[in-house]
Amino acid sequence: MPLTGRNFLTTQDFSRRELEQILATAVKQKKSGWKPLRSRPRLALLFFNPSLRTRSSFELAAWQLGGHAVTLQPGKDAWPMEWREGIPMDGEAEEHVKDAARVLGRFFDAVCVRCFPKFQDWSVDRQDSMLHAIEKYAGVPVINMETIVHPCQELALALTMKEKMKKTEGKKFLLTWTFHTRGLNTAVANSAALISTKMGMNLTILRPPGYDLDPMFLDQARKNAKEQGGSVAVTDSIDEGYRGADFVYCKSWGHLGYFGNWEAEKKVREPFRHFIVSADKMKKTNNAFVSHCLPMRRNVKMTDEVADSKRCLIIDEAENRLHGQRALLTHLLA
Repeated sequence: MPLTGRNFLTTQDFSRRELEQILATAVKQKKSGWKPLRSRPRLALLFFNPSLRTRSSFELAAWQLGGHAVTLQPGKDAWPMEWREGIPMDGEAEEHVKDAARVLGRFFDAVCVRCFPKFQDWSVDRQDSMLHAIEKYAGVPVINMETIVHPCQELALALTMKEKMKKTEGKKFLLTWTFHTRGLNTAVANSAALISTKMGMNLTILRPPGYDLDPMFLDQARKNAKEQGGSVAVTDSIDEGYRGADFVYCKSWGHLGYFGNWEAEKKVREPFRHFIVSADKMKKTNNAFVSHCLPMRRNVKMTDEVADSKRCLIIDEAENRLHGQRALLTHLLA
């Protein structure tokens, strides 16, 4: 089933069969190697926000496929950009996406975008407007490197689970909130909910009261679960969450009710430091694997004892960013 020329904005745009195609290519390339693409893919990597693994893995994947990636940081080494239509551009932005995206589309075979929420108004940020504006005007495939979801992280997580668990259907996937010193993007948590249910797992979301994900993503997860034979549950009980889990995925995210008012949210968040992933909690599981997308604050999100254990897959998942994205580029840009 050819995937050439598709955008990769969210895994929800792809069937499970299509995602399995990409994962199968990742497994094959990781085991047996890969060949450069005849297209020698040229990638524009637009980073509105910092990166270590995403930037490194995309630049390396492009090179391994015989192509080249150019990294641009709007507001730093590239002009600040505006996505809103029909407004006087008398603020900080020097360039409109309508122009920038079309130029990049002439230069490159794909445009990859990382653009976090502005953390001021969730009703605005949840529209993912910058990403969709670039998609509208680029004229070439657009790949989401993390906005309000992180589909490339989903590929790495799915690949890691397939390698370690062999079968994901019917397994309990615990997505647990963990403390952080500040309110964070919900993107990876949204994505973990989406990919686990896409793979037929029984998702349990453990979070303190009030720290629910946006209903838009919970509804998508429930739809996935219905289609793939899984389930979705939400709890604030640590015992209930960890009990019998086969895979534990931890992530911090901010309270949407305090979105943009993080000083007030800090007071709400502070009592829940005990949500840290620890050895005593892991003993409640079904000898579960545990992972995190990185970067991770040790002994805040996860204890050293767990992070350095044989069941922790943070490094394997990080490595699989490269294999998953190289496979993705192989399919989209063949």
